[in-house]
Amino acid sequence: MVLKHALEPDEVLAQIRTVRLLNKAGSSFYGSPQEDEQVSIALLNGLMELQGLMPWSSNYTFLVSLGQLADQTKLLAIYKPCQGERPLWDFPDGTLCRREFASYLVSQALGWPSIPPTVLRDGPHGPGSVQLFIDAEYEAHYFNMRDDSGFTDEFRRVALFDFIVNNADRKGGHCLKAKDGRLWVIDHGLTFHTDFKLRTVIWEFCEEAIPATLLKDLQRLQSQMETSSEFCQILSCLISTREIQALKKRLDRLIAAGRLPELHPGRNIPYPPV
Repeated sequence: MVLKHALEPDEVLAQIRTVRLLNKAGSSFYGSPQEDEQVSIALLNGLMELQGLMPWSSNYTFLVSLGQLADQTKLLAIYKPCQGERPLWDFPDGTLCRREFASYLVSQALGWPSIPPTVLRDGPHGPGSVQLFIDAEYEAHYFNMRDDSGFTDEFRRVALFDFIVNNADRKGGHCLKAKDGRLWVIDHGLTFHTDFKLRTVIWEFCEEAIPATLLKDLQRLQSQMETSSEFCQILSCLISTREIQALKKRLDRLIAAGRLPELHPGRNIPYPPV
């Protein structure tokens, strides 16, 4: 399912609104639904200008500015065009940007973890994902933040989320510390595979009991995973039916166990780890 044509901006915005309304728990960028919606609208409709390629990316990843005609302000964002994705043997070609957006929607349905506002739209190099740029501390990453007790709860949520979406690439550098001290996670293109692909650097919570508040969030998401539900209908525009079924099975398994997953044998850490 190569993304040859982006969804219409109004359709993408409607999907985001629907997911937020279903559970009324989406993680917030600015602190209010109204301000979050304004960010999504800006990402979808702002006039996009390329600022340059991001270094060390395996796919074509651009820093862009998005001009707002109403007040002449500009947002910075990360644009990942579909046609710039490097072919992979285990993921269908041209689907990574859809997986980025699907991951964002799951985070909105759960209320965690904090993924920057993300949309699908057309750009100078065709359709792709566009995600708000986080002004982060350059030297901060998972390995030098994990011992900070202030981030423990958030890293636990990230570990749960990565199991649910089957994240095959949770590197330490995908955990960002914004200049205001908030933790954000990025790069969710390698997700939702039907085969078990979890590769992450966050393994210290193995077999811990899932806190009651998080278990309640998981159960709320589980209630939205019926085949005919609005949430599954939205996901079906982004990932395959088999991938949605696999997502539901992972969620069911996690809730039934009541514990975070155990460390599995074989390759379980991405390379490079940072």
